[in-house]
Amino acid sequence: MSPNTQKATLQRRPLVKKILEGADDNLLVIAGLGSSNWDITEAGDRPLNMPLWGSMGAPVGMGLGLALAQPKKRILVITGDGDMLMSLGSLATVAAQQPDNLAIVVLDNEKFGETGNQATHTSPLNNGPTDSGAGTDLAMIAKGCGIADTGTVRDASEVAALVKDVRTKKGPVFRLVKVMVEKLEFVMPPQDGAHLKDRFRQALLGHP
Repeated sequence: MSPNTQKATLQRRPLVKKILEGADDNLLVIAGLGSSNWDITEAGDRPLNMPLWGSMGAPVGMGLGLALAQPKKRILVITGDGDMLMSLGSLATVAAQQPDNLAIVVLDNEKFGETGNQATHTSPLNNGPTDSGAGTDLAMIAKGCGIADTGTVRDASEVAALVKDVRTKKGPVFRLVKVMVEKLEFVMPPQDGAHLKDRFRQALLGHP
């Protein structure tokens, strides 16, 4: 069985909880809409989390902007494969800017989870007329865009290194994590986008 067709064994929520464990005021977290949003909230809602609503394709660009504006903070983007596929150009911009405080984690279950679990282009089931048996490799795309530090995580034995890399390693860091397809309970953060923005801004800048 090729690496691209190995069955995923990692569960997204325990993984995200490990990634965010001990998060302090130095860590700013942006999450893509849908499942990534619920994942970071289940790990513990905090003012310096920015879960996005209805903004597919936005988290990497937002994370890059924060990384440039707040160079002394660690910026962590956690999003899904569907979201990342919609904004591949943002990886080229990250590579052009080379922010050393930015890490991107893509949780890839090869599904559009918010619209019925249709296969995304990362799935071997959606490989087009060439019948190659392999889906789109987002880590290879990130590397091709010019992000030197990229990698794919598939196994529990790699999680400790993943956590260390995305929390502390000089960026930009890109990690693709293959996760199981799961039906999970919604754990929703506040649904008022203006409130989330104000809460984040106040926690970061201290402005009332």
